[in-house]
Amino acid sequence: MLLRQNKTYIIAEIGTSHNGDINKAKELIHGAKACGADCAKFQVVYADEILHKNTGIVKLPGGDTPLYEVFKSLEQPESFYKSLKDECDKIGINFMASPFGEKSARLLERIGSAIFKIASPELNHLPLIKEIASYNKPIILSSGVSRLEDIERAIEITKRCDVTLLHCITSYPAPPEDYNLSLIPNLKNILGIKTGVSDHSLDPILVPSISVLLGATVVEKHITISNETNGLDDPVALNLTNFKLMCDSIRKFELMDQQKGLNELKKIYGDNLIDKVIGDGVKRLAPSEVQNYGRTNRSLHALDLIKAGTVITKFNTALLRTEKVLRPGMPPNLVEAFYGKKVINDIPSGEGIRVEDFLG
Repeated sequence: MLLRQNKTYIIAEIGTSHNGDINKAKELIHGAKACGADCAKFQVVYADEILHKNTGIVKLPGGDTPLYEVFKSLEQPESFYKSLKDECDKIGINFMASPFGEKSARLLERIGSAIFKIASPELNHLPLIKEIASYNKPIILSSGVSRLEDIERAIEITKRCDVTLLHCITSYPAPPEDYNLSLIPNLKNILGIKTGVSDHSLDPILVPSISVLLGATVVEKHITISNETNGLDDPVALNLTNFKLMCDSIRKFELMDQQKGLNELKKIYGDNLIDKVIGDGVKRLAPSEVQNYGRTNRSLHALDLIKAGTVITKFNTALLRTEKVLRPGMPPNLVEAFYGKKVINDIPSGEGIRVEDFLG
């Protein structure tokens, strides 16, 4: 990866904040560059790679959202992302994007993406990770709403690649006291890879600065033109003023002795909060994301009504996010053993396919 020597690599997560407007997307690229980011990151969205059409209403920071329909509205042609990459190349900021399935991953490979990002909900999307690992390019893995065994499974697939793991809390916004940032050095030591943070808390200084003091090599945070606009993540993103404040704070604290930096932050935030944010370094689901496990990450779902006695294949099922309305299915690491077997229950369209649907 194009990391800066002795510098934290700062990712401005633009995501879909452009709402399909190429001019706004380019404005965000220029804004990220002006703030001091090293990378402008997007999301390549094809609704059917992420959700079933029966997903229903999803509660997001901006309110109740018909997420499948919103994702459909955000779909863009390959030329859109090629134009964004060209703009990044022109002004000297790295381009990156998160794919959510093999179709979007191959799009990014075709346009020459030099780095690939696997978002937290895709950490258990094993076919996607295998596809990206086959490109033998640097990979950044976010690890929100995951357990250690989920991370280890993804790391095993990507072990031949240059991998950086980002500690993350999948909650919008994420309470800073849930962050347990001691995991940054602990996961580095356990897994033997570079680590950083993907921060969904609202404060521009607190989590990023502590992360850097604890050894983060990468910091990722959402960026927006305005928190009042209607991008999916705009309510929890940093506006340009605050994103620059974050970048400046990172550059300040990355040069500091750890204890000196923590003491300075304690004068601002108090000892109690700093100690809570640092945490104990034990990998567990954070309180704010426990309810998301098995729902925002992937499981096996029926594409249409599957009648009892039907053989399950890769063509009548998909690995999708469940969210809140549909029931979860079995996780991706189990599904290969069940392809080619018959279900004993009817599986309604969109619902998760469980182990008990084969065994009674």
